[in-house]
Amino acid sequence: MEATIAAPTMKEVTQAAWNKRPLIISGPCSAETEEQVMATATQLAATGKVDVLRAGIWKPRTRPGSFEGIGTKGLPWLQAAKKATGLPVAVEVATAKQVEDALHFDVDILWLGARTTVNPFSVQEIADALRGVEVPVLIKNPLNPDLELWLGAVERVAKAGIQQIGLIHRGFSSYGNTEYRNAPMWHLAIEMKRRNPQLMMINDPSHICGRRDTLMDVAQKAIDLDFDGLIIESHIDPDTAWSDAKQQVTPARLGEMISSIKWRTEDISSEELHANLEKLRQQINQLDDELMQILSARIKVAEKIGQYKKDNNITILQTNRWNEILERAFKQGDKLGLSKEFVTKYFDAVHMESINHQNKIMNS
Repeated sequence: MEATIAAPTMKEVTQAAWNKRPLIISGPCSAETEEQVMATATQLAATGKVDVLRAGIWKPRTRPGSFEGIGTKGLPWLQAAKKATGLPVAVEVATAKQVEDALHFDVDILWLGARTTVNPFSVQEIADALRGVEVPVLIKNPLNPDLELWLGAVERVAKAGIQQIGLIHRGFSSYGNTEYRNAPMWHLAIEMKRRNPQLMMINDPSHICGRRDTLMDVAQKAIDLDFDGLIIESHIDPDTAWSDAKQQVTPARLGEMISSIKWRTEDISSEELHANLEKLRQQINQLDDELMQILSARIKVAEKIGQYKKDNNITILQTNRWNEILERAFKQGDKLGLSKEFVTKYFDAVHMESINHQNKIMNS
């Protein structure tokens, strides 16, 4: 008589999804009706590309009057969707009561939104509500570009005893930004990943883009930067969605996107590939050494200029000279294939370092 193999528990299914790379989370921005949640979940599961279902139950809105989520009555809909698809479900929580309600209805994964991460009091309230609970928690970056707030949220949740913590990069608010809904500021996500290599980092193209036509480009860049997965909003009829309609895609389109992404890996399996890459890296190391020597020499000249300005009562900042340096750099950079954005950031950094050195001389 053949032995009966027990079906995996939902806790085991959730653990398997959490450990999977890439991890794909998808679902509607907001749970609107039971029919909408079930139809979206069923179609997403049918793609075979989704590991976790998500839906907004409580929606923090910038201004009153907007749809702020269906509330707790939507949680049984997620329970039903989980039972129908076999996929674990995830929701955003912003208060202790929301944590309590989500866990009461067997939500498998929780996440803290950007508006919560920015407030240490809110994070601590949630962390306190999570004490003694075994549930994976994802933490989105704060609205403003502040890594310390993001790190602080991770530390508060970890101190509450949560073992499984992951990060979501959803971009940062940026005044005057037009290309993205939330500027990705990739360097901040990369730095957070560098500081916390043990934490999963997934990307949220939906909130970075704010529109569906650029989702694919951002998703591909995230994977090329070795992110561990994606969280993308999906709706059975995006144009009629009650919130964030422009950034959602149909389940079918979501499946196409995931299939179209070129999945790359950080691992270099071949010794030949490793050797070839190492040769190029040594060239980079040599050039970096030379750059550091040149920058040091430049600072020494700037210090001499600072001494001359001090001796002759001349201000440190010479606006016309700075404009002249930038214009010259832009022209040369364009010829050399360097973007204006990079040249600006590079020379701003060099200029501030020169000013700091001159300031010390001026006031010594």
